[in-house]
Amino acid sequence: MPRSHDYTGVAGSSRDLPIQAAVLLVNLGTPEAPTAQAVRPYLAEFLGDPRVIDYPRWLWWLILHGVILRVRPSRSAHAYQRIWTPQGSPLRVGSEALAARMQEKLSAVCSGPVRVELAMRYGQPSVTSQIERLQREGVRRLLVLPLYPQYSATSTGSVIDAVADAMQSLRWPPELRLINDYHDDAAHIDALARSIEQWWAANGRGEKLLLSFHGIPERYVREGDPYFAQSKATAEALRQRLGLGESQLLVSFQSRVGRESWLQPYTDATVRELASRGIRTIDVACPGFAVDCLETLEEIAMQNRDFFREAGGDELRYIPALNDTPGQVDSLAALVLRHASGWPEFAPRASAGA
Repeated sequence: MPRSHDYTGVAGSSRDLPIQAAVLLVNLGTPEAPTAQAVRPYLAEFLGDPRVIDYPRWLWWLILHGVILRVRPSRSAHAYQRIWTPQGSPLRVGSEALAARMQEKLSAVCSGPVRVELAMRYGQPSVTSQIERLQREGVRRLLVLPLYPQYSATSTGSVIDAVADAMQSLRWPPELRLINDYHDDAAHIDALARSIEQWWAANGRGEKLLLSFHGIPERYVREGDPYFAQSKATAEALRQRLGLGESQLLVSFQSRVGRESWLQPYTDATVRELASRGIRTIDVACPGFAVDCLETLEEIAMQNRDFFREAGGDELRYIPALNDTPGQVDSLAALVLRHASGWPEFAPRASAGA
């Protein structure tokens, strides 16, 4: 059992503060700068997580530190440089904007003090530092919303680990609820569909709509990870909502690494195959990403665009993630309110209606 000084947060430090509730949005994370020096520790933390790569620790440590962290940081830094903005990392900027819009929305509809904060699973601000700060400042009810619509042990499961680690270190942890996934939430599906419809209205419609999800090793699915089934369920719900035939909407998986077999079909192979069949224009959306990031802005909108053109296609058009759009803010706020039911701070304001 931990000794008393192994805990952080003395009960009295927040005991006399007004009770607060908070929503902690958690996204993957990002390096602090688009440089190899900044990318290296970020990749070490991310790829060192056994939820992400579950090889024997000794073997993976040798591969990670002996090979990958010697080569990949410079390559990843170059990719980040292609999408970096004057404000910083698109994922960080977009996640902060989403948290700010969520704060505005929940403050307008909730009767009690509800805070919305952002944490990153890897990098800063960390899950532990945010939970410890919220506890010190009087938060006694905490709802954690990982910004991953589909559950995977590699993403949401890792967030759960980080939250558990943070909570067990507190002398007086807050009451906790955690949203596992929202892959088939009706409001979320509608927000995705309306976003695609609005993009089509403004830009025209390609010959095919490709939904590209982040991949995971096939072995993880065989061992019980529901990610593949939930990704397919999201795609089917979106297909029905958009009124598309089965041949009009395709599903693929991106971002594989290593030699192990990952979920298929692969996105890069799919775009090349479509071009070889004479398809001239495709639209690509990534419903597994709540906020645009390296995997959408560089891997899809740049790399796979080039793959498509090199194979004979004309246009691969990336449809942006929901980011901080009203559709995403409203659907996530409704999700939060449903999961926070019974907590007094989340009761609707009289002026907001029942």
